[in-house]
Amino acid sequence: MKSYLTVFRLRLRMELQYRGAMLGGIICQMVFGLILIALYRALYASRPQTMPVESVVTYVWLQQAFFRMLLASDPDLTDKIRTGAISYDLCRPVNLYGFYYFRSLALKMTGSLMRAVPMLLFAAVLPAGWRIGLPSSIPGLILGICALALGLLCVSAIENINMGFTMRTLDSRGVQAMLNLLMTLLCGNILPLTLFPDSWQKVITLLPYAQLLDAPIRLYTGVYALSDAVRVLGVQVFWTILLVFFGTWLWRHNQKRLILQGG
Repeated sequence: MKSYLTVFRLRLRMELQYRGAMLGGIICQMVFGLILIALYRALYASRPQTMPVESVVTYVWLQQAFFRMLLASDPDLTDKIRTGAISYDLCRPVNLYGFYYFRSLALKMTGSLMRAVPMLLFAAVLPAGWRIGLPSSIPGLILGICALALGLLCVSAIENINMGFTMRTLDSRGVQAMLNLLMTLLCGNILPLTLFPDSWQKVITLLPYAQLLDAPIRLYTGVYALSDAVRVLGVQVFWTILLVFFGTWLWRHNQKRLILQGG
């Protein structure tokens, strides 16, 4: 475990160096957040929905604040798979899946926090109807943070499964494009899942993508009652364990049949 924590710290320090990219990401997500809120306010002005517009605004800001957690990937690992340089990592006295899982955790967590903190401060000082709302309760806030941490573990497991398939195809673009589409659509980034029909939500909220950001936001806003917290966190733990188990098996299977060419 000490080796994995060292990998985590090293990747964290590396991510802290990209301040220019962080600033660009913050501005980009702020603009997208304002555009989405303007669209939803126009929609509500013409056709009110059952969900209050204030809750939608909060949902949008939290989704935009942690957008980096969803789509951040490790370009170094992709290049190593493509060039065969991953063979050097096979010499490391650590589990290869765990090594890159902790790298992914550090990459996604650092990138998210560096953008989320200034974005949420910005969203908190906007005029009424545009600013982020307060949590429904202190327990809801704490449970939302716990669910967000579990979502981070889950999305890192999904990312490593993507890299496992990349080892077979040597090109991550196809799988990555499909994965990005599913994540942004089914985690509520494009359209809040709370606006989907109730019959759809019964299925969508049980999928692993909804555990990434939708579940934490619903606990934060009070859409999920505190009595539902055990069930929600249990679903997140279930998917995290299942995805980590499948990813570990996939990486081990790939390592047994790994063929490297070049000179």
